[in-house]
Amino acid sequence: MNIAVLTSSRADYGIYLPLLKALQADESIHLHIIAFGTHLSPFHGHTLDQIKKDGFEVNYRVESMLAGDSANAVATAMSLTSLKFAEFWKDHRQTFDWVLCLGDRYEMFAAVMAGIPYGIKFAHLHGGERTLGAIDNIFRHSITLASSLHFVATAEFGARVKELIEDKNEAENKVKVVGALSLDNLKNMKLLSIEDFKERFTIDLSKPTILSTFHPETVNPEMNKEYAEIISRSFSEISERYQIVITLPNADTEGTVIRTSFLKLEKQHPDRVICVENFGTLGYFSCMKHCSMLIGNTSSGIIEAASFNKRVINLGNRQKGRACGDNVMHTPIDETATTKAVNTIEELKVYRSTNPYDRGGAVESIILTLKSQP
Repeated sequence: MNIAVLTSSRADYGIYLPLLKALQADESIHLHIIAFGTHLSPFHGHTLDQIKKDGFEVNYRVESMLAGDSANAVATAMSLTSLKFAEFWKDHRQTFDWVLCLGDRYEMFAAVMAGIPYGIKFAHLHGGERTLGAIDNIFRHSITLASSLHFVATAEFGARVKELIEDKNEAENKVKVVGALSLDNLKNMKLLSIEDFKERFTIDLSKPTILSTFHPETVNPEMNKEYAEIISRSFSEISERYQIVITLPNADTEGTVIRTSFLKLEKQHPDRVICVENFGTLGYFSCMKHCSMLIGNTSSGIIEAASFNKRVINLGNRQKGRACGDNVMHTPIDETATTKAVNTIEELKVYRSTNPYDRGGAVESIILTLKSQP
């Protein structure tokens, strides 16, 4: 079989990773990696290098990113991505048995939409979810409608995907509940010790540490500058008690204002605030393992953190509507509320519970399903 994987950023690549390893190792499958989006952007760490460092061949590169992140720049990048992929799919309409696409990014949406006229067979991962504070919600459901096979994280999400599919007989056969793929990373990945992490990243996680990722709220992008300022003031105060490690945001609408605010905060508190462009999957999960808590609005706080028994302060509305465990505290973007949430977590016992996204064996289920398709 010829299986292609569309990957547009560090975020989806980290989720794909255990599946990529299994596809690469399967002698009956020829893996094709199609990299685009921020993978090819030096401004975002040129994460294409990480893919190659992990031992994968990048078979195709489609360059379509713009430097800006205004609403117009995002809309233009979508148009350019769709235009580039129109040519790509024209040349490769018969190359792949299945093309895997993941999530809800605007770049992924554009790449998939360009494949519809060519009859490309897309298999979508992480459909049926809700993030009401981001325009990604629209992109996710659109990708679902463009796909012929669906790998969802929970039965609830599967039911939502089935509602979107008009042919109900097809829905029963084409929607597979597999759990969150990223959690398969935790089975075989040997995470870094505090000592090894310090040697690799020069960050000492023996100090009480908060891990943070905050992405723009793209439903109300005009508010992101204010949000960034509020969070920076909160972190300035909290950093008196905690070392704060910030992974910088994705390429979303008005993401630069958040990035700029956090980099300014790092300069103001160089011994207490650390900004990182990209840890890679191993580094990020190792930091999550050793940190005290998470603060931000990234999906990793919703999906993976529970598997590390970490409590999470989920800020604002970006992840609103997404199912989560009781380790997550939903908090408005407000200085007082954030500080109060940190104080509350300090008083709670260590979190111990199951992860609602963990069904185990997502990789095996996905590959078995792909092989069983006519």
